[in-house]
Amino acid sequence: MSHHLSGGQSKRLSVALELVNNPPIIFLDEPTTGLDIVSIRQLVVLLRLLSRQGRTIVCTIHQPSASLFSLFDRVYVLARGLCCYQGAAPLLVPFCAEIGHICPTTHNPADFILETLVGHPESAAQMSEVCQNGKLSRILNRMTVRGGRKPVLHSDESIQRIFVEHVAKEQMQTMEFPTTFLTQFSILLLRMLKQTRRNSLSLWIQFIHHVSAAVLIGCIFFLIGNDANVPIANFKFCLSVLVFFMYTHVMIPVLLFPSELRMIRREYFNRWYSLKAYYTALTLSTLPMMSVLGALFVIITYVMSGQLMELNRLFLFMIVGIITGICSEGLGLLVGSMVNVTNGSIVGPAIVAPLLALCCYGIGFGATIEKMMKFLMSLSYLRYSITGFCLALYSKRPFLECNTDICLYADPKILLRDLGMATDNYGTQIIFLTLFTILFRVAAYFALRYRLTAEFTSKFMTYISKFLKHR
Repeated sequence: MSHHLSGGQSKRLSVALELVNNPPIIFLDEPTTGLDIVSIRQLVVLLRLLSRQGRTIVCTIHQPSASLFSLFDRVYVLARGLCCYQGAAPLLVPFCAEIGHICPTTHNPADFILETLVGHPESAAQMSEVCQNGKLSRILNRMTVRGGRKPVLHSDESIQRIFVEHVAKEQMQTMEFPTTFLTQFSILLLRMLKQTRRNSLSLWIQFIHHVSAAVLIGCIFFLIGNDANVPIANFKFCLSVLVFFMYTHVMIPVLLFPSELRMIRREYFNRWYSLKAYYTALTLSTLPMMSVLGALFVIITYVMSGQLMELNRLFLFMIVGIITGICSEGLGLLVGSMVNVTNGSIVGPAIVAPLLALCCYGIGFGATIEKMMKFLMSLSYLRYSITGFCLALYSKRPFLECNTDICLYADPKILLRDLGMATDNYGTQIIFLTLFTILFRVAAYFALRYRLTAEFTSKFMTYISKFLKHR
C-alpha cells in the first residue's frame, strides 16, 4: 500500500504516476525533495531524456546543485513577483556579470543568484528591467558561439508563437491513447468496483438506510395494499417509494461527485484514459449495488404493505423502482457535473421538487386534467414512475377487499381513472423512463466534458455562480 512508503519513495511514486501515460506536458512541483543525490540526478537525467523526445517538462527546483542546475535547458528565476531571468542555464552567470554581479568561479550559480536577490533587494527590479520581466530570453545559440560572438538577448515572441502553435496542433488532433477503449473501460470498472467493495462503511450505511427506510414505510402503510377502503393511502405508499428512490439516488452524486472532479481532471489531463471509458465505467459500476439494495427495499415494503402477492406484479413494481433510481442518478450526475457541493445541495432539490409536484397532479380528477397540465406532466420523469407503480399494482387485477357496504374504489379501473392513468400502458412508462435516463446521462457526460475544459470553467461556471449569488 502507498501509505507505507517513505517520503522519498512517495515522491518517486508521484513522479511515476505523472509519467505513466506518456503525457506531452508535465508539471512537477519540487520532484527532487526527499531524494538522495544519486536519485535526484537519475530523475533529472530521465526528465531531460524525455524532453529530448518532444515533451515539455516544467519543474520547480529550490537550490539545486551546480551539476543539476546545468542539466536544465531553460531557467526562470522569480523574486518578489518579478521575473529576474529567463534563458539558458549556462548564460545566467554572464547575465549577472553584465549588471555588475560577478559570480566566483567556485560558486554554485543557483546559490549565487538567490544570494544576490536576497542580499541586494534592488537587484530584482534591475534584472527584471533588463529582461523586460521575462519578455526577453537569453537563448544559447551554438552557431553564434562557434562564430565567436557573444549570445545576446532574443525576443521570446517567436518561442511563444511556436509553443502556441504546438498546443493548438495538439488540441486539433484526435486524442490517442496507448490502450483501447475496451481495455480502459475494463480496468476502470474493476477499479471502481474494488473501491466500492473496500469502502465497507459506505456499504453498511447504504444497507442500513435501505432497510430502515423500507421497514418505516412498511409500518406506516402496513397491510393496506388490498383494502378498498383506503386506496388513496396505497397511492401515497407508491409516492413514498418513489420519493425514496428519487432523493436517494439524486443526492448521492450531487454530494459526492464534485469531490471526485479534481482526481478526474488530473487523470484525464494526463491522458490516462478517455472520458468516454471513464463515464461508461462510472455508469455501470453503480448498477449492481443499486439493483441489489433496491430489490431488497422493494421486497420489504411490498410484503409489509400487503400488496397482492403475485410474483409478476412484484417484479414489475421492482423494475420501475430500479429504473427510477438509475434515472435519478443520471440527474444527480448532471447537477454534480455543473456545480459544486454547496450549490448542488440547493439546485438538486430545487429541480426535483417541481417534478414531484407535477407527477402527482390530478389525484381524484385525473380524467379531466387540462391539456396544458398533461403536457407539463409529461416533462416529469417521475410521472412515468408513479404511473408505472400504480399500473403494476392495479392493472388487470380482481376487485379489492371491501369490509363496508360501499367501496367506491373496489374496482381498480375506477381508481386508475381518477388518477388519470386509465389509458396508460406499463410498457410506455418504461420506454419513457429509459429515454429520460439516456437524456440525463448524455447531458451529464457533456457537462462533465466541458467542465474539464478551462473555457467552460472560466466562463460558463462564472455565470452560474453569479446567478446563484444574485438569487
